[in-house]
Amino acid sequence: MKNLNAIDLFSGCGGLSVGLEEAGINVLYAVELEPRIAKSYKENHKNTIMINKNIREISDDRFKKIGKNIDIVAGCPPCQGFTKINRNNAKSKFNDDRNTLIMDYFRAIKVILPNFVLMENVPEIVKFDKFHYVIKELEKLGYSIDYQIINVNNFGVPQNRRRLILVGAKGKKVNLPTFKTARKSTVRDAIGILNENTSDKDPLQNIYSHHTDRILKIIKMIPKNGGSRMDLPQKYWLACHKKANVGFRDVYGRMSWDKPSPTITGGCLSPSKGRFLHPTKNRSISVREALLLQGFPKDYKLNPNYSKTLLAQMIGNAIPPQVAKAQGEYIKSILKE
Repeated sequence: MKNLNAIDLFSGCGGLSVGLEEAGINVLYAVELEPRIAKSYKENHKNTIMINKNIREISDDRFKKIGKNIDIVAGCPPCQGFTKINRNNAKSKFNDDRNTLIMDYFRAIKVILPNFVLMENVPEIVKFDKFHYVIKELEKLGYSIDYQIINVNNFGVPQNRRRLILVGAKGKKVNLPTFKTARKSTVRDAIGILNENTSDKDPLQNIYSHHTDRILKIIKMIPKNGGSRMDLPQKYWLACHKKANVGFRDVYGRMSWDKPSPTITGGCLSPSKGRFLHPTKNRSISVREALLLQGFPKDYKLNPNYSKTLLAQMIGNAIPPQVAKAQGEYIKSILKE
């Protein structure tokens, strides 16, 4: 069987590419708009040609030239506009301009006409009319399409995270299997190996949120291994948490050693954004710990001089590599059949 070649659209810092490469698929090209994120991607994927450009500015002619060697068009069109949180806070659903980038993902497929397509996104995308439009148009082009909403923990990722995966094949039937690992991976599996000496050798282990003395005092009182602010007497609750019907009960919560982590989001370095406190240490998880909880290799590189906000965004927006690897292996199995 010949080696398959892919292009990774909206590559971010490279989670999808890591997974495809682990499945034995060559990622020849990647497209990423943000220059600092593109630089981080390139640092880890030196053999991939990075196109640091807005996908809307990449011409059909360039996609056509690229496509001569491409078997798989893969990517995760930015989904922030129709995530559950944004929809709950927005007066108008799906009006975020980033949502239309799925049409540029489709444009690349239509021009390249690869043998396979792969997409990962938030589950809420199934309520988006352009998602179903793209599927119908792909079917008109001869692609068999199947998609599932999965939990990444079923792929060995030490995290609870629901995502949509879609695979399409031209001229071959796609019927995604039910993916499930024999054993659930946990926070301990991912970051329990890190000790105090790790930070001496790894600058990413030294990057985490710092707090005022008042907030640090509250964090120290939160019970180890799964405790939350709800365990504290109300006199220690922050004023914003005392309001009736306030949501986000997991903020300032600790992860549990022997459970998967909560969804690693773009706020994963801030305990005010979710259950992102270390199980036993009086701090948020570190950048390295967040990467490991997303399933990245232990030696994956990010620039420690970037802001915590950017680093958290890069990690939280990434596709867990194990999920992409499973889809890559499934695509190869279709070819064998």
